[in-house]
Amino acid sequence: MKNVGEARETPTGTPQEELATGERSTRNRVARSILDHGPSTVAELAGRLGLTQAAVRRHLDALVADDVVEAREQRVYGARTRGRPAKVFALTDCGRDAFDQSYDKLAADALRFIQERFGGDEAVAAFARARVAEQAGAYREAIEAAAPEERTEALAKALSADGYAATARSAPVGEQLCQHHCPVAHVAEKFPQLCEAETEIFSQLLGTHVQRLATIAHGDGVCTTFIPKISHTTHNASASTAGRNPA
Repeated sequence: MKNVGEARETPTGTPQEELATGERSTRNRVARSILDHGPSTVAELAGRLGLTQAAVRRHLDALVADDVVEAREQRVYGARTRGRPAKVFALTDCGRDAFDQSYDKLAADALRFIQERFGGDEAVAAFARARVAEQAGAYREAIEAAAPEERTEALAKALSADGYAATARSAPVGEQLCQHHCPVAHVAEKFPQLCEAETEIFSQLLGTHVQRLATIAHGDGVCTTFIPKISHTTHNASASTAGRNPA
């Protein structure tokens, strides 16, 4: 990731430069933590990074000023609890650009060429399915090696190895697979077939209907997929029943 919040240049080796370098390094750690874990509160960031909440707020103020992160109301799934929703900080599009999305334009141009020359949206969908099927080999091995109750976690770890910073967490009557980073988010914004093919392959790999609740490509902080508790009636569910990417 490029350094954020660059300080003014000072002569090499001066205490001011060393201080600025340390500030940039910590600021990058804050941004990286948000990338890896998704929208986060000040308290969560402080706990993960071993910083005081005051220090985290100072770095967040700088990141907000640089349009790297933005403050949002925390999204709550299910019944709301009493009290004001916690404020969370999420990466902006600019912040995500600072990581590894340098080939977005090339990829979008290639998909547009496929769309215009080789069969429209269905051609793009066929490409997306072929791409994710190729990736899925390693995912399938990880899932098959895991116990049934640990398969979502195994998929999350396999996705993380491909740069998706994924986690699994319990949810009412199931689990949520959260991808805190998407290397192709900007391309998927223009070509949702990429998200739809990914959702279909998750359904195939896990052997159950899944539902995509949110995507980074559509402006959410995290790509979130709901995976219901697997029963005998859902274990052999067809991939055609996979949840569609939200519009």
